[in-house]
Amino acid sequence: MVTAFILVNARRDAVNETAQALLGLAGVTEVYSTAGEWDLISVVRVKTNDELADLVTNHMLKLEGIVKTQTVIAFRAYSEYDLERMFGLGLE
Repeated sequence: MVTAFILVNARRDAVNETAQALLGLAGVTEVYSTAGEWDLISVVRVKTNDELADLVTNHMLKLEGIVKTQTVIAFRAYSEYDLERMFGLGLE
């Protein structure tokens, strides 16, 4: 499994629409709006690097709201927390 974080600069008038469009792409599991240099961070989980390359170059970069991206590939996950349990609080 390949996990990547794709940092996205979106057009100022299309941040929300771009976030929703990203969620519609196969492999994109989460999208966060952020403060700072990047407008959005999308979390991608796919089986292979080839799938990641296809997602970024053939699908993501065709979205009109995206101005610029930077892809960061994760090697290992380090966590002392059960993140699923934390983010799922109150959703029962």
